[in-house]
Amino acid sequence: MKVSVVGCGSVSRSHLRVLKGLKSIEISSVTDVKKERADAAAKQYSCKAYYDFEDMLAEDKPDSIHICTPHFLHVPMAVSALEKGIHVLCEKPCAISAEELLLLRRAQDKSSASFGVCFQNRYIESVACAKNIIDNKTYGEVASMRAVVHWCRNEDYYRDDWHGTLSREGGGVTVNQAIHTQDLLRYLIGSDVHSVVAHTFNDHLKGVIEVEDTVHAIFTYKNGVKALFDATTAFSDNAPFLIDIFCERATVRIEGNNVYIIRNGSIKQIKLKNNNWFIGKSYWGKGHAALIKDFYRCIENGRPFPVDAYEGGKATEEFLAIYKSSLSGEEVLMR
Repeated sequence: MKVSVVGCGSVSRSHLRVLKGLKSIEISSVTDVKKERADAAAKQYSCKAYYDFEDMLAEDKPDSIHICTPHFLHVPMAVSALEKGIHVLCEKPCAISAEELLLLRRAQDKSSASFGVCFQNRYIESVACAKNIIDNKTYGEVASMRAVVHWCRNEDYYRDDWHGTLSREGGGVTVNQAIHTQDLLRYLIGSDVHSVVAHTFNDHLKGVIEVEDTVHAIFTYKNGVKALFDATTAFSDNAPFLIDIFCERATVRIEGNNVYIIRNGSIKQIKLKNNNWFIGKSYWGKGHAALIKDFYRCIENGRPFPVDAYEGGKATEEFLAIYKSSLSGEEVLMR
């Protein structure tokens, strides 16, 4: 299968490394509007460099593309490829507005090709372990949850032409960094969000970015569970994400790639193999390899990829509700 990677920034390196290791995949091209980045990636992976997305689709004719571009380009590129019957694996978020999400879902529905969203943390062993504990009700029903994302993004991070801008990034920490953990809360308990109460702030980069660096939210899920969600890029380091799932008889804690059971005043770590092929940055989560392999396994077997425009788009619907609640000061009910 011929695969093209679109966008040659930092996250593309994870995609390219995984694709290079898959026997059924030929990396046929890379595309970036910055010629030097496209040329460097093309040289490293012995493929053709393009500097225009539509030129690449027309000339290279890939079977599948990976979209690793700035957020505002995700939907236009995905729709264009899907209309041509080209499979699409898109970095998060799959859309940054309700209108974009509707266009994307319609394109997926009409296309013969597969569409997937890259929420790689669903594929790390700590999450799989906790999900199994919750689904089997090992410690009873889930009563409540909390999640914390404390990362560092200083002024240098925003020196490009899209990070920190509302029109191109779509938001700040809520859209870019914390969205993976936000997605995990819903995934872990298997219930969609009923309502959101939230506040967003710019605590340390006033006058530098247009978007928030800190978010506080309360999610109420349709099964009655509530989750407290706090994320910031105003921290001094990049700490592993933390999720506590409070069950009837114990608390299940995910801290990055580790799982702990907190019960009767004691903490016990569950031994995991943690043998996923590590790529990218440790605090990103190390599930890119497993997710990408699953995406192509689904295509090969004729199965829908589980995190498509509908499932992956729920994260977009949630962060839009966060922003709406923050602006209004009111609880926002989901559809």
